Amino acid sequence: MNTLNLIEIHQGEFRKNLSTITQLIGIRKLDSDLELWLNQNFGVNSVWYQETKKLCITGVEEAWLCNREGGGIRYGRIFKPADDLASFSVDVVEMENIAGPYHVHPLGEIDLIMPIDGEALFDEHAAGWMVTPAGSAHAPTVTNGKALVLYLLPEGQIQFTEKK
Repeated sequence: MNTLNLIEIHQGEFRKNLSTITQLIGIRKLDSDLELWLNQNFGVNSVWYQETKKLCITGVEEAWLCNREGGGIRYGRIFKPADDLASFSVDVVEMENIAGPYHVHPLGEIDLIMPIDGEALFDEHAAGWMVTPAGSAHAPTVTNGKALVLYLLPEGQIQFTEKK
C-alpha cells in the first residue's frame, strides 16, 4: 500500500471517528452540561479519546493535520462543516507554551485537549473536553508543555479580532 492510500485511510478513519461524536452532540446547547457529559462518556480514559488522540498524532506525522504554521503555532482545518459532522467544522492545532490569536466563537466552540508532553494545559484545562458557549472569546493558551487541541465549530464560525 502506498503512502497516499494510507493517508486516505487514516483521514477516513478520523472523519468516521469524529462523526460518531458530532452526531451525538447534534444540536445540544454548548454549555457546562455538555462539557460534563463529554468528559464522562468520551473523556481521557475512553477508547474513543485514545483512538482520536492516536489518529491526531498520526495525522500530524503524516502532515495532513496541522499542515500550516504561523506565530509558532501549527494548525489546519481538516474538515469543513458537513451533514455527517452535524454541521461542525474540525480544526486541529499544535501548541507549546504559547498563546494564540484572540477570537470570538459566535456559536460556541468545543475543544478536545490532548497533551503530547508534560502536563500541558489548554486555557488552564487538563486533558479532556472544554466547551465554551456562543459569544465566548479567548486567546487560546497552552502552558506546561505541548498539546494538540481539536476544536469543533458550529457551522465553522469563528471571528478573529482584537481583544476588547
